[in-house]
Amino acid sequence: MSNPVTSTDRIFLKHFAMLIGFLAIVAILLMALGAHIYASHPPEQSPKAAAAVNDRIAPVGAVYAGDTGRAAMQAAQDAAKAAAASQVAYGGTTDGATIFGNLCKTCHETGAGGAPKISDKAAWAPRVAQGLDTLVKHATEGFTGKSGVMPPKGGNPALTDEQIKATVTWIVSQVK
Repeated sequence: MSNPVTSTDRIFLKHFAMLIGFLAIVAILLMALGAHIYASHPPEQSPKAAAAVNDRIAPVGAVYAGDTGRAAMQAAQDAAKAAAASQVAYGGTTDGATIFGNLCKTCHETGAGGAPKISDKAAWAPRVAQGLDTLVKHATEGFTGKSGVMPPKGGNPALTDEQIKATVTWIVSQVK
């Protein structure tokens, strides 16, 4: 019985095996090169990653005891007030015209959401008759009436009570 693999097939298989071996060596070399490059140039870390980790592991509260604790507590309260003051809307201005122009005119000049137009004195008359304190309360806490909705603080929670009162006073002076 003769060998079923001819000499040409043997040569082909020999060359094919050498090619596969060569490609395997090239693949291993490319993987090693990639590992070396990755090791010498690590990926960049997000600059906010450390801050995010610190925020997650920060204590929720603090314990204050004795005179030192009272001083630390007062300092923390002062820092919180300073941070809150820096978040006041429109730079803390109490100019009603400025606040109206930046926030309130969107609804009160177009009548959006059923808001009374500032030019419609008849629509304002029953509201003004309720008194300034009621209008300030509705502007601060929000109000749902028959004709529309007033969101709390006009939709800007950064407004202070003084800013709300100044703006309502300005609006009342315009609609009388």
